[in-house]
Amino acid sequence: MEDKILREHNYILECMSVKLRPMKDEDFNIMLKWYGDLEVLYYSEGNDVQEPYSTVDEIKGVYKTAPNAFCFIIEYENKPIGECWLQKNNHQYLTDEYPDADIRRIDIVIGEKEYWGKGIGTICVRLLTQFGFEIEKADMIFFISMDYNVRSCKTAERVGYKLLSKTEVEDNPKTKFELNYGMTKEDYFSMNTH
Repeated sequence: MEDKILREHNYILECMSVKLRPMKDEDFNIMLKWYGDLEVLYYSEGNDVQEPYSTVDEIKGVYKTAPNAFCFIIEYENKPIGECWLQKNNHQYLTDEYPDADIRRIDIVIGEKEYWGKGIGTICVRLLTQFGFEIEKADMIFFISMDYNVRSCKTAERVGYKLLSKTEVEDNPKTKFELNYGMTKEDYFSMNTH
């Protein structure tokens, strides 16, 4: 019997025509198209990926690294177009800097390229941010991007994340810095008081 990879949850997050629904095992077959596209991987993976993923098992290997993540499939007008996570921090340098904080991290991939640049990623990050602070009661959420991924950086800034630090990346020809955008719960609630 195969070990369960995905954390089970029943959260559905929605705004306009965008819905984040729980990722299920059968979604790995849908994701094979996205992880098999080198252009998608160029922006979604920090490392310089030379070979696309070619099997569902390879993709599942990515998800074994985040057993505490809330994983979602992004649907736009009921069509699966990408995936996103809210996970517990797994970067030691952030744990060292904020040792007593409940830190979370957002990851997002829009796998269907015709939906790039349409504001869907911004809606997803807003939904995950709201979920992280209002439901999960996180102290701080990070949205980490690479310096070459300008769309991703602008998404973070549009949602209200601030660039808190840069981490130098060694031995990677496509990037020099990992950009650490962060938001505290105090920042979030001060922006969202009605």
